[in-house]
Amino acid sequence: MLPFQNEILWFILLITSFTGTTIAYRLFGRTGLYAWTAMAIILANVQVMKTIEFFGLVTAMGNIVYGTTFLVTDILCENYGRREARRAVEIGFFTLIVFTLLMQICLAFIPDESDTLSPALEQIFGIMPRITIASLTAYIVSQLHDVWAFDFWKRKTRGRHLWLRNNASTMVSQLIDNAVFTWIAFVGFGIFWEQVFPWEIIAEIFVTSYIMKFVVAALDTPFVYLATKVRREANDREIVKYV
Repeated sequence: MLPFQNEILWFILLITSFTGTTIAYRLFGRTGLYAWTAMAIILANVQVMKTIEFFGLVTAMGNIVYGTTFLVTDILCENYGRREARRAVEIGFFTLIVFTLLMQICLAFIPDESDTLSPALEQIFGIMPRITIASLTAYIVSQLHDVWAFDFWKRKTRGRHLWLRNNASTMVSQLIDNAVFTWIAFVGFGIFWEQVFPWEIIAEIFVTSYIMKFVVAALDTPFVYLATKVRREANDREIVKYV
């Protein structure tokens, strides 16, 4: 194991995820962002089941890929308006529900004796309903807040200071998301679900996860500006095309 291997991989994953989001937008426009949202919401809910040590603290994976969904809504809200951003949220919400339903039906099938991977699938996706409910609740609440907050700050600043509305909306939304997801996924309600980890671990996961999400929110700002530039270039090409 290399020194700071997790930390190095984390930054590689961050750059790769943000770059992938931008390329999807560059190649396919809004459709690419909608497709990215569907993919990211599924990947994040699979990755969150893996916990790692990051700079000496324990945290769950999935923060970066999930963070790209906020980048998507900010790009859409900036370039196309609040309605298109809400559409991406709705697509992500629908995708996760259908994905969970299909996987639960798949797990209900009786595996053949030759099947060696079924236990692994059951271990990963068997707890999906709890993770999914936590994720869906956190996702819809935080994303709708992000879209509202971005639009609010855009109107307040009269379309100026893109960096301000990007960070102000995303950082608060990530805090909301972190609080809702951590409570439902790891604490539970006593009657329906038991607490998964001791309070110390839950607190550590919450703090570390939000620090990571805070950093992700700050580092996605250049990509929002880049996406705005991509949009302008696309408009320029359309103008040249019809002149």
